[in-house]
Parts: sequence; C-alpha cells; structure tokens
Amino acid sequence: MPSPTPVAIPQRPRARAALEKNIPPVLRPLLRAYFLGYASVVAPRVLALLLQAGTRWRRRGRGLRDGAQAEPEPRDAFLASLQRILHSGIDPRRFPTFCAALIGGTTLFDVLVSRLIHRSQISLSYVTRRRLSRWISSFAAAWLSLRLLQSKNTKAPADVDRVTGDEKETIRYAGRTLDLTLFSATRAVDVVVGELWSRRRQRRVAAGRWSFVDSCISGMADPSIFAASCALIMWAWFYAPSALPRSYNKWISSAAAVDSRLIEALRRCRKGEIRYGEETGQAPLLESMCADYRWPRKWGDPATTVPFPCEMVHMGCGPSCEYHALSRFLRSFKWAMVTYLPLNLLARRKNIQGFRRALVSAARSSSFLATFITLFYYGVCLARTRIGPHLIGKDLTSRQTIDAGLCVGCGCFMCGWSIFLEAASRRKDMALFVAPRALATLFPRRYPLDKQWRETFVFAFSTAIVFTCVRENRNRVRGVLGSVLGSVLEI
Repeated sequence: MPSPTPVAIPQRPRARAALEKNIPPVLRPLLRAYFLGYASVVAPRVLALLLQAGTRWRRRGRGLRDGAQAEPEPRDAFLASLQRILHSGIDPRRFPTFCAALIGGTTLFDVLVSRLIHRSQISLSYVTRRRLSRWISSFAAAWLSLRLLQSKNTKAPADVDRVTGDEKETIRYAGRTLDLTLFSATRAVDVVVGELWSRRRQRRVAAGRWSFVDSCISGMADPSIFAASCALIMWAWFYAPSALPRSYNKWISSAAAVDSRLIEALRRCRKGEIRYGEETGQAPLLESMCADYRWPRKWGDPATTVPFPCEMVHMGCGPSCEYHALSRFLRSFKWAMVTYLPLNLLARRKNIQGFRRALVSAARSSSFLATFITLFYYGVCLARTRIGPHLIGKDLTSRQTIDAGLCVGCGCFMCGWSIFLEAASRRKDMALFVAPRALATLFPRRYPLDKQWRETFVFAFSTAIVFTCVRENRNRVRGVLGSVLGSVLEI
C-alpha cells in the first residue's frame, strides 16, 4: 500500500471556487467527473466535424472561383450532426455517466463505508481504516460503473451456433471495455511497483548502498517499457492488425506510408504461402508492384528472384538502404510537424517566447516520431541485407527465415528506442500510454459473456488501488493521470 506522504494541494482557481460554492462538497467530484467525461467524448468529435465542414467550405469556395457549379451548402446536415454529437454524450450508459458513477460513487460510498468501519470498532490504526474504507468504496464504485458501461447494447454481430435441427443458440460476446480494463490494470501495477521501488531506494540510500546499477534500472525502466510495448504493437500491426483498435491501426498505417502489397507479401512469407525457389502462384502480388514502380517484372516472382530486392522495400528511393532511411526520416519529420506544430502553438502563449518553445517542442516530438519510423524500416533492411545474411546465411532456407518474420522483428525491436529523443519527463507518460495497447495484443478482443465478471473484477481491483493511492499520495500515480484524478477527487 502507498505510504502516507503528505501532498501539497494546489489552490483552486477563483472562478471554479465561486462556481462550486453552492454545491455540496461530497457532490463536487461527481459533477467534475461528469463534465470532464462529457468534454472528452464530445470535444474531439465536434472538432472533427468542424474540420470536415471547413474542408467542404474551402472546396466550395474554390469551385466558385473556378466557375464550377457548387453543391448547396449542407447547413442543415451540419447542425443535425452537431446536435447528434452533443446529445450522444448524455446517454446514461456512455462514458460521461461512467465517469460520474466511478468518481461520485467512490466519494459517496466512502462516507458510508468509513462510518461502518468506525462503528464496527475493528482494532486497526486510523491510517489502515482510512485506506480500507477508500479501497472498498473505490472497488464497489468501479464494479458498478463498469457494469453500467457494459450494459449498453452494441451492434456487433453475435456468433450463432446450430444445436439441433432448426434450433439455434446465440452466443453473446464481451470485450468492448477491455482497453479500459487493461489501462486500469497497467496503472495499478505501475503504482505498486513504483511504491515498492521507492521504499527500496529509501532503504538503500539510507544505508549508503545505492549503486550505479540501481540508477541505471531507474533510468531505463520507462524507455524499456516503451520499447517492448512498441515492439508488440508494431508486430501486431504487421501480422495481426485485428488485435489493435481500428483507429490506432489506421493511424499507424498513415504514419508508415507503405505499399499494402509489400506488407501482404511479408505476411504470406510468414504463413508459408510464398516460398522462395518454388512456384506457389503468388507472383502476381509483387509483379503488379513492379509494374507500378517500373522495376523488372522478375523481381516480383519468388520462384526466380531470391529474395526480392531490398529496393522494393524502399519503394522508389533507390537501392541504398541508408539513403532510404534518410529519406524516410525527412518525410516523416515533415508529416509529423504538420500535426505537432499547430497543437503546440495552441498550447503556448502567443508571444515570441511561446512560439520558440512551441517550435522546439514540435521539432523534438517530430524527430522522435521520424526516428521511430526510420529505425523500423532500417531494422528491416539490416536483417534483410546489411547484417542478417552474413549471420544467418544466404541459402534459400535462411532467406525464407529472414523474410518470414526475422526482418520485421528486427524493425519492431529497434523502433521503440527512439524514445530517448523525447524529454525524460515525457517518457513515463508515453510508456504508460502504449503499455495497455501492447497488452491488448496478447488478449482476444472478444470473449464469451459468461467470463465478463473476470474483467470487471480486474478493473475494480486495479481502480481501487489507483484511487486509494491518489487520495493519499497523488505523486505516486505518475504522469498526467495523477494530477487529473487528484483534482477531480478533491472534496
């Protein structure tokens, strides 16, 4: 359990204090959580709608300048979409209500549970009783709130198994909230391990036994978690894309900017559908790519070309792996700056100093992402051309082994170490962001409904640990989550 270290609570802004003055203290966390959850659900969708509308209006204006007949302005459709988005957040079984039930239930149950424990006259210390009350109330609130979220019917098709004759048995599946559960479990493990490591450090420092190895472990923990998580995510993106959320999969594909036929060819190599030196009928896949890039047609035939040249991986950048890596870095850096620079400009003060900081921050984040993409592709090239054949061999079996997964595995292993380009203060947030997504690749996205109680228990148990800790020592819950939870749970 976390140590009872006092934490200085920042003063509330005056506007917020005036607004909450007439609200009972025990209800304030509930309302904060609801409005925060509502904003997190509605704001991104409203922003996307505004960007789409802006794009349509620009196209309409361009068409008028060119003399073309413009389509009628869909104002009614825009307002209808906006209204639908604003109303969707009010659904009692959506995320805002879940947040309110989780946070509000924790604080309300705590009042009742603490009184019951006090009246039971259990022979425990005051600190232990407070921790027990907070843990029980958080566990109950987390269980009920997740069940509320899981009760919403989805349009996902259920599998149907034929039993006898014309009778059918409908098997319902769960798993819609798995990402939320894994996020909670990851944060709980981080809290427990972080507390144990902190206590170990205090003991060893007091005894004068804190070593260089201990310092290296502390400094390498977050980068190692990030690199291992990214390796699992990139492996899943390449060979099991269904294990990733659709939006996340789409974003990675956009950043990778790779011909889908090349990915499919490497997937077929892993499945054994493409075998070097054998005619398996798979030549048309890469031969069409050769035609588009004006390469020799024979490059796409695995029966005659072993292996297919690394120049095909470079997709028009020439035969040099190093030139392709440099080209990838520049293109990815430009692509990332288009995203990061506007966001940083919005978050900074509108002056010269703010612009300079925004530019530096955006350039650093763009360099990280560009290096991530470059290391992935160069790792593939190292395994296929530069190092792999000299270590494993150049015969048919070795070439098949390299393209059946070793080259992709090398790229997956290398890409995550680009985290060292980011500021040390951001590494922990990034590691804790990707870790749940990496864990999700190890679990099925759907499972039988009768086992849903297991997921609910894991979520409730993990959330109880995190909430108990954040109410006692919010600094132990690392990253932005600790600050947000500490502010929302404050009475």
